[in-house]
Amino acid sequence: MRLLAEAGIENPRGEARLLLAHALGIGRDQTLTATPTPQEIARFDALVARRGAHEPFAYLTGRKEFWSLDFAVGPGVLVPRPDTETLIEEAVRLMPDRGAPLRIADLGTGSGAILIAALKEFPHATGIGFESSPQAHGYASRNAARLIGARAEIRLAEWDNAQGPFDLVFSNPPYIPSADIESLAPDVSHYEPRQALDGGPDGLEAYRGLAKLLPGLLKSGGHALLEISLGQANGVEPLFRDLEIVRIAPDLSGVPRCVILRKA
Repeated sequence: MRLLAEAGIENPRGEARLLLAHALGIGRDQTLTATPTPQEIARFDALVARRGAHEPFAYLTGRKEFWSLDFAVGPGVLVPRPDTETLIEEAVRLMPDRGAPLRIADLGTGSGAILIAALKEFPHATGIGFESSPQAHGYASRNAARLIGARAEIRLAEWDNAQGPFDLVFSNPPYIPSADIESLAPDVSHYEPRQALDGGPDGLEAYRGLAKLLPGLLKSGGHALLEISLGQANGVEPLFRDLEIVRIAPDLSGVPRCVILRKA
């Protein structure tokens, strides 16, 4: 625990217990009475050293919860964030008919978290996740096979290979200005894939591409839900002249997080 505290980890005691539970293959509460073997102690020490170097906790355990689902994650894939759940909440609000046979796309699917969560909420929908990174594609494919089955297809492809029409299109694009990446927490800047973070000089490069792409992907009356970062709403809104901006929804912290667009 001392090593984690000295490294500036926010909750060193809690993380140490969770890492011990992971090393021993037991529940957190069981760590209080466990007697680790030398091999298990060595495994725990290795995990603590990696966490002390700020490797993301989710990479160490290989798991991350999103929308109450358990996703496999690791190096090469963006770790799902709770703020991104705002996109699923807004999709459910937009589409009250849970039994609708929707066709859904997720552009830059990463671990598959958004697409899979949406398909869980709409049990008669089918979806395609587009991902250009082979590493992330592997995680998304395995998560989809385990959590949703044949209703999800994960394609190793750039976004511009997508072919509509879709009822719903999701995207959590890279939106960090290039010059700001090194100032992020080392857990992010040193480990998570840069291509999932780097939004170009002003952070808006991906949105310019989406503004050109989305009108041809959406059905008439279809919606796109895009994640944005703090302070980006004013820069993103003018890019989507060919779509109606329904609203910009806040996350649980009140930060404008989800741009909702509609094709007339």
